[in-house]
Amino acid sequence: MLPEEELVTKILKGNASAFEVLVKQYERLVLHVTCKLIKRDEEVMDVCQEVFIKVYKGLGTFNFQSKLSTWIARIAYLTSLSHLQKYKAENINKITSDGLELDNYHFSEDTPAKLLIKKDVSAYVQYLIAQLPLSYRTVLTLYHLEEFSYLEIQEITGMPEGTVKSYLVRARKLLKEKLIAYLKNE
Repeated sequence: MLPEEELVTKILKGNASAFEVLVKQYERLVLHVTCKLIKRDEEVMDVCQEVFIKVYKGLGTFNFQSKLSTWIARIAYLTSLSHLQKYKAENINKITSDGLELDNYHFSEDTPAKLLIKKDVSAYVQYLIAQLPLSYRTVLTLYHLEEFSYLEIQEITGMPEGTVKSYLVRARKLLKEKLIAYLKNE
């Protein structure tokens, strides 16, 4: 694995194999961020490809004030949000500027299909995460799955650090409540 500065320099000099290394190194991160925001699989791959096109075109502006992974995750996040806004009529998730109200959010009732998902706890947890409001899902994914710090998540999402912490607490609370209810029924 090449140091970030060396990798970026090689790419900027036109080394195509260096860009392949960058894509292989960060494709999991981009896929994780994108998948947690966009629910339709066929759209996820298009958005991921768009992210790497933006990374390639914008690499000359990367100034190493943050980690390369943080910069790429921010591009993935913003590209995914842009995609959702573009096609919001087709998406259930709404992006609001005034935040999220816990009192207005609820999990839907279980159907037979959902009960089958519950058999595998890991799949059920992933299912529950996918049902969270967009901001909660994003913060939870970046913090627990991608292991970004609060400050890095703030940099990626543009949310204040306090909001990141608050959304993380609320997301955990929602997941905990549903998991407790699930485990009581087992």
